[in-house]
Amino acid sequence: MIDPDGYRPNVGIVLMHPDGRLFWARRVHRDGWQFPQGGMNSDETPLEAMYRELREETGLLPEHVEVLGATPGWLRYRLPQRAIRRHDRLVCIGQKQVWFLLRLTGQESDLRLDLTDKPEFDNWRWVDFWYPVAHVVMFKRGVYARALNHLAPVARQVAGPQAVPAPGPEFHCQDPRSQPRNRQRARWRGPGGAEPGQGSR
Repeated sequence: MIDPDGYRPNVGIVLMHPDGRLFWARRVHRDGWQFPQGGMNSDETPLEAMYRELREETGLLPEHVEVLGATPGWLRYRLPQRAIRRHDRLVCIGQKQVWFLLRLTGQESDLRLDLTDKPEFDNWRWVDFWYPVAHVVMFKRGVYARALNHLAPVARQVAGPQAVPAPGPEFHCQDPRSQPRNRQRARWRGPGGAEPGQGSR
């Protein structure tokens, strides 16, 4: 499903640990890390698509999470030229997304990346709230900054101001190419306090 402007409707999921850290997952067979996200079916609402993608990509069910908030309207990003398939009948130039902030209410053991025949991720860890803006692939940095800036006040009410501090000025920039790289390290932790690289598979 692609709109007349060439954008595919999509949902993004910011899954938050009660302490304010965020679920950060590695794409299968790639060295790229990102939040869970996925396209909407034509008969789905954004909320329905979010719960489906949540189950497919993380193994979590509605009873394992609490929906804290969502971005209003669509947030868009364009794909790099090399990723646009020009031979398709309908050319997709990017995604338009609704982002949801969820709080994990279940156990870390409820997270399962292997419930589908084609898993999206093969590893995960918890990272500090603003870490993803500087570490996601470049063309998604602008939309990540906008989504997290919108969701941060709600996350701060739940996890506290120390867990979700005010972002630095670089995160307010709408041009991701001009954002300095944040060298903050992720705080690694998998199920049972796993060491780096040993998150749930």
